[in-house]
Amino acid sequence: MPTYTAPGVYVEEVPSSQKVLSAAPTAIAAFVGFTQRAPDDDPVNDPAGVAPRLVTSWSQFEKLYGGFSQGCMLPLSVYGYFANGGSIAYICRIPNAEPAGEPARAELVAADRSLGKPLSIESVIPDALLSVQIDSEEPPKGAPDSDPSPFTLSVIEGGKVVESFPHLTFGSGDANVATVVNKTSTKIKVTVALDAKADLSGQLDILKPGHYPLKTAAPKPVPVSGRQFAGSESARNGINGLAVADDVTMVVVPDLITAATGVDGKLDLNLWRSVQTALISHCEQNGNRMAILDAPPGFNPQEIKDWRSEVAMYDSAYAALYYPWIKVDNPTGSNGNTEIFMPPSGHIAGVWARTDDTRGVWKAPANDTIRGVLDLERTVTQNEQSLLNPIGINCIRPFGTRGIRIWGARTLASDSDWRYINVRRLFNMVESTILEGTQWAVFEPNDMTLWEGVKRTLNGFLRGLWSAGALFGATADQAFYVKCDAETNPPESIDEGKLVVEVGIAPVKPAEFVVFRISQQKQGAS
Repeated sequence: MPTYTAPGVYVEEVPSSQKVLSAAPTAIAAFVGFTQRAPDDDPVNDPAGVAPRLVTSWSQFEKLYGGFSQGCMLPLSVYGYFANGGSIAYICRIPNAEPAGEPARAELVAADRSLGKPLSIESVIPDALLSVQIDSEEPPKGAPDSDPSPFTLSVIEGGKVVESFPHLTFGSGDANVATVVNKTSTKIKVTVALDAKADLSGQLDILKPGHYPLKTAAPKPVPVSGRQFAGSESARNGINGLAVADDVTMVVVPDLITAATGVDGKLDLNLWRSVQTALISHCEQNGNRMAILDAPPGFNPQEIKDWRSEVAMYDSAYAALYYPWIKVDNPTGSNGNTEIFMPPSGHIAGVWARTDDTRGVWKAPANDTIRGVLDLERTVTQNEQSLLNPIGINCIRPFGTRGIRIWGARTLASDSDWRYINVRRLFNMVESTILEGTQWAVFEPNDMTLWEGVKRTLNGFLRGLWSAGALFGATADQAFYVKCDAETNPPESIDEGKLVVEVGIAPVKPAEFVVFRISQQKQGAS
């Protein structure tokens, strides 16, 4: 309380007991898998580039992780995510290759094409990330005009010049490029590939001035285990490393096919199930995100039904499974194929984000087209889907002129309360919003003023959801309730420092089966 000692007029600001809640974000995906290269934006804290990175566009992803690459499904999935309406994503790279252990090499181009490539360079240390810069110099005074000009060779590492060799020539004296560089350099060694009988008279520059990166050999693939996919929260890697990304709401692991396919071409379904189980556990533990799972490829409807029911046996409200795989353009053109089958999870995540943006998280992300899809691995009929839909397998089906659409919106939960994806995601959003938006109440006096303030805050937020169509009911009273009074907060609870608020909401559920009852009406006798 302020102290008034002198007569006068005083103005005080009184904080409102009702706060405004802003809905938590719902359309932020996380991708775990393989990329063309590791990001180098944090060489001190994360030299391997395995910690989650935030990207907001495909071009930003390319800058950090490279583009499309053979054997990597994650870039294709990220591209499909942004193409279908996604705007924010986290990327968690899993190393799936090791350096080749060979020197990096470059062949320098001659100014005169007839001389070919007069100088070859290779790094002293294997897999070194180096480049060289060639700069021409003015000929020394008194030198014959017919002699080639000397040049400077600079070695660049990490964007900085680490070695420089001026006044080099291809002559046989002490300034010979091979003699000077190979004697003193700790970074590179050179080989002169110029014919000793070549006529260099009249040549001003033997080497074409410019910047020449040394190319490293392609990395060697290494097997990736389920434990590596699961990762560690403390090490900030793998699926569990996404715990530091609090705002993630969808998690996708598209590279299971790469890791689970053996050298003999057989699919390791044990690894497939192990990784997806770890992914589901992560989503359940965090409570604010859902796993978008891919069905194994090559299964017909009966096989995928048996796998789901007898092998995988998932039961979770925090996961959704999609079948079959989709066909898209093959940007790498590997094996001469212009098209490629890929898991649909990344594209599905984009549709989820698009639905959230255009309709709201309470709208089931189904009966919507998937952009960029050319065809499906298998066409599912109505009767076949009647076997898959009840066990939570969401089918992707072609509908002629209506395009290829997602034709299912179920979770993998056996509990009917959490049967639909939009219901689970709506509750995730409401819970996250309340959690973040009511922090102001902590340590406030636990009395009726606080109770009423919390009730007004939550009532205002839930009324907005009901007005937007997220809650079921002809009136607000039918759609939700908030209870915070002496009944929920008895003296013994207050003495323990607790404030207990009961919130109930009636979510809208999708019209999954639209039934029209049509009968023939007889004309009555007059």
